[in-house]
Amino acid sequence: MATFPSIAPTYGAQKSSQPAVRKVQFGDGYSQRLTFGLNQNPKSWSLTWEVSEANADTIEDFLDARGGAESFDWIPPDTATSYKWICEQWTKTIPYLNRASITATFTQVFEP
Repeated sequence: MATFPSIAPTYGAQKSSQPAVRKVQFGDGYSQRLTFGLNQNPKSWSLTWEVSEANADTIEDFLDARGGAESFDWIPPDTATSYKWICEQWTKTIPYLNRASITATFTQVFEP
């Protein structure tokens, strides 16, 4: 299993959750909700790296090698524990000479 390079994202990273919930609506206005599945609350991180061109190439090469399908280990900013993630889309911009910005969304996956 590959591990994401030790390049910290810039501040302002955003974590989101969308629990898997099933809802049944009854005719009298009553509804019932329950969580669905074993790993029913995967996390998603919106990340940005404002780094040198060399570090941006390292990040981009790592993501390119996985092609959005292969998972990798990464430690989120709010914890010291590594989890498994995929990155299906990222963007690289070059605002200045020898500087680059990469934005990506990491989605948690549950695999052995």
